[in-house]
Amino acid sequence: MAAGAAGSWDWDIREDRLYLDDRMAALIGIDPADAQDGLPTRAFFTAIYPADVNRIRIGVAGILHGAEVFLKTYRIIGADGLLRWVEAHGRCHLDASGLPERFSGILVDVTGRRRVEERLRVAQSAGGIGTFEHVPGHATAQVSEQFCHLLGLNPAVALPVATINRLVRPGSPHFFEPSAHGPDELAYAEIAVTRADDLEVRWLARRGEAIRDVEGGGVRHVGVIYDITESKRVEDALRELNDTLEQRVESEIAERLQIEEALRQAQKMEAVGQLTGGIAHDFNNLLTVILGSVDMALNRLDSTSDERVARALTNARKGAERAAALTQRLLAFSRRQPLAPKQIAVTRLLQGMTDLLARALGETIDLRTVMPADAWTVEVDPNQLENAILNLAVNARDAMGGTGILTVELANVEAGGKLPSGTVLPRDYVVLSVSDDGAGMSEETIGHVFEPFFTTKDVGKGTGLGLSMVYGFVKQSGGDIDIRSTLGAGTTVSIYLPRTAGDALEPREPFAIEDERRRLDETVLIVEDDEDVRQFAVDCLVELGYTVLEANGGASAIALLREHGAAVHLLVTDVVMPGLSGRDLADAAHQLNPDLPVLYVSGYPRDVILKDGRIESGVELLSKPFTHQTFAAKIRELLD
Repeated sequence: MAAGAAGSWDWDIREDRLYLDDRMAALIGIDPADAQDGLPTRAFFTAIYPADVNRIRIGVAGILHGAEVFLKTYRIIGADGLLRWVEAHGRCHLDASGLPERFSGILVDVTGRRRVEERLRVAQSAGGIGTFEHVPGHATAQVSEQFCHLLGLNPAVALPVATINRLVRPGSPHFFEPSAHGPDELAYAEIAVTRADDLEVRWLARRGEAIRDVEGGGVRHVGVIYDITESKRVEDALRELNDTLEQRVESEIAERLQIEEALRQAQKMEAVGQLTGGIAHDFNNLLTVILGSVDMALNRLDSTSDERVARALTNARKGAERAAALTQRLLAFSRRQPLAPKQIAVTRLLQGMTDLLARALGETIDLRTVMPADAWTVEVDPNQLENAILNLAVNARDAMGGTGILTVELANVEAGGKLPSGTVLPRDYVVLSVSDDGAGMSEETIGHVFEPFFTTKDVGKGTGLGLSMVYGFVKQSGGDIDIRSTLGAGTTVSIYLPRTAGDALEPREPFAIEDERRRLDETVLIVEDDEDVRQFAVDCLVELGYTVLEANGGASAIALLREHGAAVHLLVTDVVMPGLSGRDLADAAHQLNPDLPVLYVSGYPRDVILKDGRIESGVELLSKPFTHQTFAAKIRELLD
């Protein structure tokens, strides 16, 4: 049945016969001819998902005992084997004696709506935002799961207003307290609460508006709440500084300015982080499908194909790659990108980048490197460090107008040294500096260079996220960053990376896929709730010759693992899914097969497989969007 289409039923209670129209019969796998002739009443429950059967039986029993209206939402297993959400609208018809005579109604497919609701719930959870709806004067309010989580309450769709307000600290406004200007307004408010579960005091911000119903004339208050505890703590610290400002020396004034800057930067990162985290998962799913589809189309072109088609596909691929890079830069700036740190020798990494830097800079830039052999080892994500160095080099090239000298220099700095800002270094660092002899920057410009979307380049020539990304990556890696510049005399950007004990790991040779298609005696289970991404992954592996099993969630994946056992050689699963997460599924799979390798794929894994923003030890992650080439290489790497 198409989304939203309806089927209908009519139950003759006295004759105990059930009549279905053709659409409902086809939906639950019953011959339409049998349905028109009348069926036993148990046919109504034939396709209902087992976990929902008892609830619906109770609802039907209510119809037979006086209830007139039947409105239930539940799951069914269609004739095609797919799980759907349906909404049943029914009514009981009474005879002249007031006894139930007929029970009829329609069945509406609401699967699409449920998926949208689930995605909204995931987005709210990722952004830490709770929603509410309340009619002034009513004793209960409609709330989201995240609303309950912020207050430390068990999840519920409705809560008594009194229960919510009991958590409010003395002196704070109540959550649904109308504005002083009248009941038609719901002004912004900051509310201190004592969480119900752990008794922790938190500050929550409430934003909302009053919506007047056109027909009834009533007013509903609709809005959101989110945690602002950290911002309030910083504000309190600033207030204390201001109260004693006259007694503090100049050094303390400088400290206050630094705190203000930290607050401003934290607020920007929080805003961008919440936005990016909320959309990264779905956005990267879309980009995976786009990149994968374009790759497959390009692979099928040959010398006889229209050059315009190839050019259009290539341009589409470049656009999708730029969109993916933009999302990654936003995650990097907000310090929410998953890092895979390794112990590396930065000298060795720079030596491997020399040719890449030379190509990026062009022949008119004189590239010079100072790389001492005794540079210490650091623990960082090597791929992200390469991106940071490349960003700094390209920025320097642009600042020099395409001609000049660019110097990349490494140095060891012992604990106790100071940054030009006066910050004392608490430990040993390896310092990587990128210097140019370009136009330089003013003090005012330097104060903005790490802000997201700030750029001095012409419109269309920069996103303003390059230095923001470098800043976020360095801070997430436990390091620091410093910038010095003089108008007309060039700029130096220095990255401070903490020194680590131990030897650097030897770099691994890049994996190469054989071009020819070959049949492999290996089975891969793909688990992905997004149908388009799942289809792309399946098509990739089928084309390479693998045997592929697929599931749209954790429950169906576990059933396949139980059925096929050791015949499954690799589990590939999304991280963030409704029901079981990818981590929960992997744990369940390892109970069935402890040696089964697992590859996680995700556009934004949040904290499911991360610890302090870093990928947990032993976890293999392929970030979305990925291409046919990178996906195939990662699969082969794990199977080998």
